[in-house]
Amino acid sequence: LVSVPACCSARYNLALLACFGFFLLYALRVNLSVALVDMVEPNTSLAKNVTTNVCPEHSSTINVPRNTTGEKYSWDADTQGWILGSFFYGYIITQIPGGYLASKIGGKLLLGFGIFGTSVFTLLTPLAANLGVGYLIAVRALEGLGEGVTFPAMHSMWSSWAPPLERSKLLSISYAGAQLGTVVSLPLSGLICYYMNWVYVFYIFGALGVLWWFFWMCLVSDTPETHRSISHAEREYILSSLKDQLSTQKSVPWRPMLGSLPLWAIVVAHFSYNWTFYTLLTLLPTYMKEILRFDAQENGFLSALPYFGCWLCIILSGQIADYLREKQSFSTVCVRKCFTLIGMIGPAVFLVAAGFIGCNYALAVAFVTISTTLGGFCTSGYSINHLDIAPSYAGILLGITNSFATIPGMVGPVIAKNLTHNNTVGEWQMVFYIAASINLFGAIFFALFASGEVQDWAVSGYHLHRN
Repeated sequence: LVSVPACCSARYNLALLACFGFFLLYALRVNLSVALVDMVEPNTSLAKNVTTNVCPEHSSTINVPRNTTGEKYSWDADTQGWILGSFFYGYIITQIPGGYLASKIGGKLLLGFGIFGTSVFTLLTPLAANLGVGYLIAVRALEGLGEGVTFPAMHSMWSSWAPPLERSKLLSISYAGAQLGTVVSLPLSGLICYYMNWVYVFYIFGALGVLWWFFWMCLVSDTPETHRSISHAEREYILSSLKDQLSTQKSVPWRPMLGSLPLWAIVVAHFSYNWTFYTLLTLLPTYMKEILRFDAQENGFLSALPYFGCWLCIILSGQIADYLREKQSFSTVCVRKCFTLIGMIGPAVFLVAAGFIGCNYALAVAFVTISTTLGGFCTSGYSINHLDIAPSYAGILLGITNSFATIPGMVGPVIAKNLTHNNTVGEWQMVFYIAASINLFGAIFFALFASGEVQDWAVSGYHLHRN
């Protein structure tokens, strides 16, 4: 089996386009966390008398004429928690249907229209906010519906595009776009809010999403067989590398699938990792502003730093994981377990540490950054394990695990907002403790029960052997 060079190949083009797609998805998802700081009247998010053990104001404020033309709304902390969480109510609904549909109609259309729909609703966000908080929550939930199909659709496409020994590389490139989207959109949204007006945060990213959609529809195909410009050598290489891994049966083996312990190992790991990830993603700007007292401009860059680290880590660990599997002949399961352990225990340790360094800004930012960066190892750990255990049903499996993993996005921020009513350092330590202990549990569970082999129920001959 001769490997086909990566440069300009159809599979790497797919990885890059997908990378841009996930870049936009996350930009569309997190821009609200930054804009919200600007959308709310300053006195409603925090009672003025809370100055007990919070850090002193920052001295290095840059005096730039700040744009204040944006509309302001008087939403209290609980309302803000609901606005930030509403996205996930839509997101959780379309996970499993998304995986199932992708296996039937292909991932290309599903992913394309998922991002297109999300972009359109983003363009409508300022209008919805003006109409009232109910409308805003509804629009965010609809965005969630659109984004919910994207990861299962992508997993489903990779099941017919990614040769087994290039899986970590290809998937880490495409999904790392999500971190990059966070990296760019956090500071950029901060700057747009600062110099222009928060409405442009939604207009600019929404328009880019629509633009991406045109490229995706023109350049991508569901399988190597249907691709217009793929080389004959590459098509043969991909198809022959996957020939023993895919199932031809049309029905989905739901019962053995749901009874599969390796699948539940991924569910638990995915849930635990996302708890920390979403808590930080939605609340880091608030923590920076209320506890460490950074202003919005610095805030955007410092909030983005952790995700830049994570992005680098995902790309590098994807290369390392496949190198270990191919050149050093480490077993797949060994690589997946080790990477998951590093990617979950590391963040837990540094997250707890971040709560204990008081007002040392540099250390706080460093610890949160290291915590999120190490999390990048998980992408080559549990995150692509679906493709190891059942390539044919990878989209559906991801739909199942991502449904469970969306619950932290709905519950996490609401719990955290409730625990931090007075915004004291002690309250935030509690938030970090909870996240760290959930992470530890997930890591241990995965290490005990994960598998790296294609499961019996996921291969064509499965029913024959049973009878």
